[in-house]
Amino acid sequence: MGWLADETGLDKCPANYVPLTPLSHLARAARLWPDREAMVYGPHRWTYAQYHDRVTRLASALAKAGIRPGDVVATLLPNVPAHVEATFGVPACGAVLNTINIRLDVDTVAYIFDHGGAKAVITDSQFLNLTMAAIDRMEGPAPMVIEVPDDIAGVPGQGEQIDYEDFLDTGDPDFPWVMPGDEWESLALNYTSGTTGRPKGVVYHHRGAYLMTMGTAISWGMAMHPRYLTIVPLFHCNNWNHAWMMPLLGGTVICCRDISAEAIFDAIADEGVTHFGGAPIVLNMLVNATEDERRPVHHKVEVFTAGAPPAPATLEKTEALGFSVTHVYGLTETYGHVTQCLADAAWSALPHDEQLALKARQGIPMPMMEDSTVIDETCAEVPMDAATQGEVAMRGNCVMKGYLKNPEATEKAFRGGWFHSEDLAVLHPDRAIQIADRAKDIIISGGENISSVEVEGVLMRHPAVLLSAVVAKPDERWGEVPCAFVELKEGHEATEADLIAFTRERLAGFKTPKQVVFRDLPKTSTGKIQKFELRKIAKGL
Repeated sequence: MGWLADETGLDKCPANYVPLTPLSHLARAARLWPDREAMVYGPHRWTYAQYHDRVTRLASALAKAGIRPGDVVATLLPNVPAHVEATFGVPACGAVLNTINIRLDVDTVAYIFDHGGAKAVITDSQFLNLTMAAIDRMEGPAPMVIEVPDDIAGVPGQGEQIDYEDFLDTGDPDFPWVMPGDEWESLALNYTSGTTGRPKGVVYHHRGAYLMTMGTAISWGMAMHPRYLTIVPLFHCNNWNHAWMMPLLGGTVICCRDISAEAIFDAIADEGVTHFGGAPIVLNMLVNATEDERRPVHHKVEVFTAGAPPAPATLEKTEALGFSVTHVYGLTETYGHVTQCLADAAWSALPHDEQLALKARQGIPMPMMEDSTVIDETCAEVPMDAATQGEVAMRGNCVMKGYLKNPEATEKAFRGGWFHSEDLAVLHPDRAIQIADRAKDIIISGGENISSVEVEGVLMRHPAVLLSAVVAKPDERWGEVPCAFVELKEGHEATEADLIAFTRERLAGFKTPKQVVFRDLPKTSTGKIQKFELRKIAKGL
C-alpha cells in the first residue's frame, strides 16, 4: 500500500473545498479592482464596485419580490448593461437564468415561459409587446415583468410595468449572495431548437460555466484587463460564457446593442476593443463595410468566430483588416465553443490557400474538455484519415446537465458516455475535426440555428401546399439561409411571395425561406424526400 492508504481526516471542509461558480469572479474583481472600469455603454461607465453593487441590488430585489433559489428568471434583452448585470444578479439570488432569443416568434416565447416556469421576466422596452403577447398565450401562471428602457438607443419605457432602475432601488446593497452549495446546481437554462419543432431546454451547472471561463481565457491567450465587445448575443449560450469570464481577468465589457460594421469599428477606435466573438456573418459585415463605416484598426483585435465554418476567403480578407481570427466550434449543449482551430507553426511554410483552409477547420478540444472527437455508430473513434465520416462527440465538464423535462432526449444525447452533437465530420491525422455536413438538416443562418422541420411544418399548413422540404442555401451575407422546395396540390396555386408571407406571419423573420422553388420533390422508393439532392440544387440557385 502507498503511504496515503490511510486518509483519515483528509476530508473536504470549507478551508479546502468551495463549489466552483463563475459568481466568484465578480466577487473577487470587486475586491481587487473596485475602481477599474468594468462595463461601458455609450457615455455610461461603471466601475467594478458599481457593477457589483448593481448586481447585488438586483439579486436582493428579486429575492424580495419572491424569487426563491431554483426559480427561473427569464430575459428578453439585447446586449445592454441590464443583461450583463442579470448574468450575475439572477444566479446571485440562487435563481436560474433563462436568456431568451429576442428574434423568436410569440408562440415560441410563450412555450419557453411555460416550459421553463419563468417566475419573472426582465425585458427591454422594445420587446415588451412581444413579452406581454407571449404571457397572454401562456397556459401557466404569468411571470412578474420588469421593463428596461434604453435612453442610449432612444427606446423609452412604456410605464405599465415596474421600471428596472426603480426595481434595483428596492434591493439591499448588503444582500448576501446565494452561492451554490453544490457546483452541480443549475445556473442557466438555454433553449435550442436543434432539429425539432419545439425548442429543448439545455441546463447548465455552475461547475461547467466556471471551467468554461478558465479554458476560454487560456485558449484565447488572454492577458489581464482585456476590453471585450459584446457582439455574440447574451442570449446565445450566455454570450459563450464571456460575460462570466471578464471579471476573472479584470476586463471591461463594452455593450453593443445594434450590431453593425460601423458600431464595431467605432468601438475598436474609441474604446480600444481587444476581443470579440461573432459568426462569420459579422466578419463578412466588416469585410464589406463602406469607407464611411470603416475606421483604421491600429492595434491587434482577437476574434473568435463560430456558428458556421468561415470561408477561407472571408478569413483572408478579415485578417487583412487587422483582425486575428480563430475558428471555434460548439453547441448550446456545450456552453458554447469547446474546440478551436489551433494554428501550428509548420503551417507558415504551406501555400497561403492551404493555410486558410486549415484555419477553417473545427479543430481540437479546448482545455476545459476531456475529449472531442469523431465517432461511428458503435461510439468508436473513426480513422484519422480525413475521409471517414462520423459524428462529432464530446465529453467533459462543459457538457450540459441535460434537457429539461426531457429524459428521453437526454439519454439519447449521452449514449455511450459521449455527448452526441448530430454534426457529421471527419477526423484529420493531426486529430483536428472538420465538419462535413449537419445531421437532420440544421440550417445555421447568421449564427442562428433553424429547424427545417419547423419551417416545413408551417409551409404544410398552407392550403395549396402538398409537400415541402427546406434545406440550406449558401448565402454570402448570412452563411446559410432557408430555401424551400414545394409541391403544390393539384388545382391549387400559390406564388413564392405568397408562401414567404405566409411563413413570416407564423415564424421569426430569420426562419422564413428566402427562396421558394416549385417542383416535384425527389423521393426514395418508400416516399422519403431526398434532401441531399435538394441541397445540390440549392447550391446552384
